[in-house]
Amino acid sequence: MLRAGLVGLGMMGRHHARVLRGLDGVELVGVYDPAPGLPEQIDGTPVHRELSALLDLELDYCVVAAPTVFHLDLGTELAARGIHALIEKPVASDTASADLLCELFEAAGLVGGVGHIERFNPALQAMRRRLEDGLIGEIFQITTRRQGPFPGRIADVGVVKDLATHDIDLTAWVSQQDYVSVNARTTHRSGREHEDMVIAIATLSGGTIASHTVNWLSPFKERTTVVTGEKGALVADTLTADLTLHQNGVIESQWDRVSTFRGVSEGDVTRFALVRKEPLLAEHEAFRDAVLTGDTSGIVTLRDGRQALMIAERIVADGREHQLK
Repeated sequence: MLRAGLVGLGMMGRHHARVLRGLDGVELVGVYDPAPGLPEQIDGTPVHRELSALLDLELDYCVVAAPTVFHLDLGTELAARGIHALIEKPVASDTASADLLCELFEAAGLVGGVGHIERFNPALQAMRRRLEDGLIGEIFQITTRRQGPFPGRIADVGVVKDLATHDIDLTAWVSQQDYVSVNARTTHRSGREHEDMVIAIATLSGGTIASHTVNWLSPFKERTTVVTGEKGALVADTLTADLTLHQNGVIESQWDRVSTFRGVSEGDVTRFALVRKEPLLAEHEAFRDAVLTGDTSGIVTLRDGRQALMIAERIVADGREHQLK
């Protein structure tokens, strides 16, 4: 049994605790959170007020679900103790801190992962497989929309680092392309220090263009990824874990005006039947296996998280540059 610890008992931390308690081959031996008013135990797991008390429990690995501003200090302590770590996204507050974390874990020979959970969503995993199989041919465009109400728990980063990093990582991952340029527009409509809305456009290394619409100010939740290619389009709804294929039509339209307006014609529409495993469970299973084997190909590495954060910082900077003066 691997001995696991958890730092942070916020909303995401409690989800991690739930999954860790039922994870095969893993025992959740303790939690650290200094917040007042917490019980001494949560579902039978001791809650410690001092980080050292948790780390003294001979942990094999630890999940960090604390605010982003603490990630560097916590990761530094874990690396010094020789403890593998799964750190919630964004990996750090800035790229320089992410670089330090990468160097510390690599020098210690430790597995470091980042909680970009969308990679483990069944719809996006199925999308990547079908893109690799050439189902829609060359990828022309990737569009993501991630909108919803403001989460009161987020105070130390804006919507780009908190949410758009998901879209940056999944776009690079499903397309197997790197970002080569970005432009953005951001706003601060809620009066907070950090941006709460962003529209970003990008060019990827394979020539694909991408766009990301992300905000905290919509009264509804939307999590959609659309990949358009030469043979059709794949649409993933990560809220419902649905994947739909819209094929380009092969039947010639008899109605000239409609045919001209639509460009390509509409073809068959197929919604795939998928095995729907909880993404957080799949993420934990992959990290557990990486700790056991040392093979990090199935997880989001610290380097992956650092890359997403770097692009996010470029988006934030470009958004500031183009704000109305």
